[in-house]
Amino acid sequence: MNYWLFKSEPETFGIDDLASRPDQTEPWDGVRNYQARNMLRDQMRIGDRILFYHSNCEVPGVVGIAEASSAPRPDPSAFDPEAKYFDPKSRLEQPRWYLVDVRYVRHLKRTIPLAQLKEYAQGELDGMPLVRKGNRLSIMPVSPEQWRFILGLE
Repeated sequence: MNYWLFKSEPETFGIDDLASRPDQTEPWDGVRNYQARNMLRDQMRIGDRILFYHSNCEVPGVVGIAEASSAPRPDPSAFDPEAKYFDPKSRLEQPRWYLVDVRYVRHLKRTIPLAQLKEYAQGELDGMPLVRKGNRLSIMPVSPEQWRFILGLE
């Protein structure tokens, strides 16, 4: 099993939105960064665990747990000219962008704020992309040790 952190703006799609979906599952579409796409496409597997992170809000931080509930597949929004994430260079026969279905597992007992996580950037969370300056990835790997440590802060 792999561990991940997925960032989402709660005003756009937050943990409560995921929890309220039918089967508490939603396609994670709109990934338009090649590094994030490659991790999603090449490394993500059904059952992988995800830290759900709220970004661009009053208190950014880890708010819940989700899991990958499908194998990676081409993101249909890339092919739809009416879609927000349309990419005219993406082709059905050679897709450029991928998604996985994400299933809600639970809310954390409290938000674990980014400010608190950064306190451990030189310690337990050393090397974690989230606590590095200038990180903009919406999907990033989390080591098993980092996963346990972060959940231990709950």
